[in-house]
Amino acid sequence: MKLPAPPLPKFLRPSPPRPGRGNGNGDGNGAGPATKPTPKEKAVEGTATAVGWLDERTGLSPFLRGFLYRKVPKGTNWYYTLGSATMFAFLSQAVTGVFLAMYYNPDTASRAYSSASYITNEVFLGEFVRGMHRWGSTVMIILIFLHMGRTFFFGAYKYPRELNWVIGVVLIVLTLLMGLTGYLLPFDQRSYWATVVAVNINASGPIVGPYLADFLRAGAEFGPTTITRFYALHMLAVPGLIAALIGAHLYLVAKLGTTAPPWLKAQKKDLMTEEL
Repeated sequence: MKLPAPPLPKFLRPSPPRPGRGNGNGDGNGAGPATKPTPKEKAVEGTATAVGWLDERTGLSPFLRGFLYRKVPKGTNWYYTLGSATMFAFLSQAVTGVFLAMYYNPDTASRAYSSASYITNEVFLGEFVRGMHRWGSTVMIILIFLHMGRTFFFGAYKYPRELNWVIGVVLIVLTLLMGLTGYLLPFDQRSYWATVVAVNINASGPIVGPYLADFLRAGAEFGPTTITRFYALHMLAVPGLIAALIGAHLYLVAKLGTTAPPWLKAQKKDLMTEEL
């Protein structure tokens, strides 16, 4: 006895003929000969099939719908884009940092300096990418402080968003640590002595200060292993923590929503007082 064949998955089933297209025999539902789909229609149908196939296996559509389509309070203005601008600056730092890591050599002090010089003077667009990475770090620090200032003055740190505020403070500290660890990597005279001063300031801290300075130096004094220690922190540890905390930050923003500007809250409060 021959068993019936199992049904095909939805994405492999042939779609029904469209009106006017016919079934290939020229009877197009009585509307004339069949016509071939245009390349644009093929591309749209292929994209829809791929998206449907992916969504059927991952179930991402409810998450994306809840993340992208959410209520936004009245009075939202350009101040609310500072967080997105900071994230864009971080992504720019990540992309340019990967490019620089392809040519940078942190084995010794001389190789670190010569590889940085090689990137600037010899690599195609190396000076441009290094400039983007260098000035992008300053832009990111400015943006994250402006974002935290907006959050504070708008009262977005209050209940139930206290955890998001704590995550933002940790992100500021990690961003400053990224700037400190990256500043030493060219290993010229300015970056070396500036890092020495910064680490000595850390060493003056109470209780954990000396241990933190020894950890950053990879010993009691600056040596060849200091560059590799800073490079590992700058390329792996700190960016990984920042990416994880940004994910948690965005999840809480999507879950709790954004707060209305304080002047709208004041107007609403005044109206309620007048009604009473």
